[in-house]
Amino acid sequence: MKELLLVFWTFFKIGLFTIGGGYAMIPMIESEVMNRGWISEAELANFLAISESTPGPFAINVATFIGFRQFGVVGSLVATLGMILPSFIIIIIIFKIYEKVIGSKTVKSVLNGIKAVVIGLILAVVANLAVNELFVFDGDTFVSVRWASVVISVILVALMLIFKKKMHPILLILISAVLGILAYGVVPLIFS
Repeated sequence: MKELLLVFWTFFKIGLFTIGGGYAMIPMIESEVMNRGWISEAELANFLAISESTPGPFAINVATFIGFRQFGVVGSLVATLGMILPSFIIIIIIFKIYEKVIGSKTVKSVLNGIKAVVIGLILAVVANLAVNELFVFDGDTFVSVRWASVVISVILVALMLIFKKKMHPILLILISAVLGILAYGVVPLIFS
């Protein structure tokens, strides 16, 4: 029984103190679980790979696998409950507070500000990923363009415009022609 309480408390701490979920939990899982001798580094790597390939949240899968490995079915249930419970408690507390302050102009302003920040962060990540995928850099120096990635991106955007935005293909061809003339005709003249 004492061991099961330790499993519960260990995964409860991991669930409570790790912000960012998933991969952000790996260092804490390593320190808490490996230091207790429950699994080896190789086993943790295997559990991480299995958790990524199975359905469900990554951290819960890891907790379930480690709990099962150490203490069987009961251990998996206890570890999973320990991982889930902190988030559940926090959501209930937030919901109770939210019900009381939902009409507040201050709260609405804060939530709108948070939305803007989250959108900005997501756009920054997308822009960074796009630049790193489309262009090759040596440090801060531009080296070349990954044309295969550019072509795939253009095709995906074109398909999205056709099927989601219902843009007529001929209009898309005309826009592409104008962009091609600018990219290969006008821009090189300006910079030469």
